[in-house]
Amino acid sequence: MRRCCFFFVVSTVALLGQVPARSADNWPQWRGPGGTGIAAEGAYPVTFSDKQNVLWKAKLSGRGSSTPVVWDDAVFVTALVDGQDALACYTLAGEKKWEKAFGPGREGKHRNGTGANPSPATDGQCVVAYYKSGRVACLDFEGNERWQLNLQEKYGKDTLWWDLGTSPIIVGDNVIIAVMHAGEGYLVALDLKSGDVAWKQDRTYERPEEADQAYTTPQLVNIDGRDVIVVWGADHLTGHDPATGEKLWESGNFNPQNETYFRVIASHVAGDGVAVVPFGRGKSLAGVKLGGQGDVTQSSRLWTKEGDAGADVPTPVIHAGKAFVLGDSGVLTCRQLTTGDEVWTGRLPRHRDKYYASPVLAGGKLYCTREDGTVFVVDVTNGFKRLAENHMGERIIATPVPVRNSLLIRGEEHLFRISEEDAPQVTAN
Repeated sequence: MRRCCFFFVVSTVALLGQVPARSADNWPQWRGPGGTGIAAEGAYPVTFSDKQNVLWKAKLSGRGSSTPVVWDDAVFVTALVDGQDALACYTLAGEKKWEKAFGPGREGKHRNGTGANPSPATDGQCVVAYYKSGRVACLDFEGNERWQLNLQEKYGKDTLWWDLGTSPIIVGDNVIIAVMHAGEGYLVALDLKSGDVAWKQDRTYERPEEADQAYTTPQLVNIDGRDVIVVWGADHLTGHDPATGEKLWESGNFNPQNETYFRVIASHVAGDGVAVVPFGRGKSLAGVKLGGQGDVTQSSRLWTKEGDAGADVPTPVIHAGKAFVLGDSGVLTCRQLTTGDEVWTGRLPRHRDKYYASPVLAGGKLYCTREDGTVFVVDVTNGFKRLAENHMGERIIATPVPVRNSLLIRGEEHLFRISEEDAPQVTAN
């Protein structure tokens, strides 16, 4: 009977999965198009669970905390499968097309960590996956391997105290990866066709113990008509030329007292010429004007907020001149982007579990996920209005993916596709 239900679910959504998508409807990297955490316009689900409004759910072969990425009908998910770094491809109708294992991986250290924390990235022609082992693998959409290499074998083991979390991004013909830890930090570009090193740029800062370690993801930003790769970590926000990796500018002074253990997990987010930068292990938040040349530390800082103002793990969202910051304990704050002034603050329910997934904005609604598998939906169009509290029945660390009027949710055991549009009230394994 379960098998019949599965075929029924797939058939009801097959046409949706086969419709070619506009590029804006895809979710090609962690935090989606532009790395902003903002979805294309649409009617996204509000009320759901592991049984309600589920188009389908698929049993995953292994654990991972990475977010799925989507291009047209292809959904890519990384995991550690039987100790191997692996990548799987599903259709938007829930059919598993293929799964590839590349070789031995490294297990996670943190209870929420795995060897597959980084999310993959795709340009519509190939998909690139990066793992705690240092392995970078590039495949085409049929699962054929183009190339793979290991950054740790090439440039030295990572010295991170916890589990690698930096996701790759694709810029033009290259995939860009940031490595920020004790010792040599660097930004590297690998050619998508060959895997050859297109360029490698040193990004080493002598910082206090653990303050040189970052789990953040770069972002490609257009600043005054010029594309720039913006990187946050080691107490510095830097801008780099995508063609060469050359450092164009840097903004520092995020750790003026040279405190130890100031590692950063939450990434910066940029929009409207401003970067919002969480630092100080969730206690501080800054607004930085993007651009300039050389050391712009003094001229670039627009504002700084202290006293549990930031987020240690979730990355903020910028939209319509405002920054939405979700703290690990569930405090959601809206601030004016250019001044940092508080517009409003709301609180999601207190709980022993934390909000580790980064929030995403879709259709005026912010999706905020707690690690116990509860997804809160908040209307932020005019203040804080909590719409729903949805229980998915398993732990969730990955950020939800809003795509084509639905949500892809990667849990500890399953990948779900959620929609309120003609969703049958059945599930499948």
